[in-house]
Amino acid sequence: MERKLVTQNKTAFHNYQILDKYEAGIVLTGCEIKSIRENRVNLKDGFARVVNGELFLFNCHISPYMQGNRFNGDPTRDRKLLMHRAQINKLIGKIEEKGLTLVPLCMFFLNNHVKVELALAQSKKMYDKRQDLKEKAIKKDLERTFRYTNNR
Repeated sequence: MERKLVTQNKTAFHNYQILDKYEAGIVLTGCEIKSIRENRVNLKDGFARVVNGELFLFNCHISPYMQGNRFNGDPTRDRKLLMHRAQINKLIGKIEEKGLTLVPLCMFFLNNHVKVELALAQSKKMYDKRQDLKEKAIKKDLERTFRYTNNR
């Protein structure tokens, strides 16, 4: 099974604490598939929500296909996500119980089918974000000094 990454949502790892990951299919039109193949997708502001027992992806921007003319739809339309009923029911319970949210982490091709990796996530506080940035800077400095001392 070949997994080809299309795009990642890097801000999700900064803004949220990832608790669990799920894989879901997505319902798309032909022009949207062609745009995705050209990597013209933005997941930064996207989120998923359960509406009437079905899972939908909101605010995911797929740019219009250049040769799509009148077949191009709204770039930020709501798109249905495909998951098993048991998984959706499990997500509903966790979201309502703990106040968690569903955030798209990445979009990828799996055997010529577009899939979205969703994360059950909890929002980070500002001090958690600052702490993560400090740890990242310290780690980068250590790697830089280690590389500098090895090259001498």
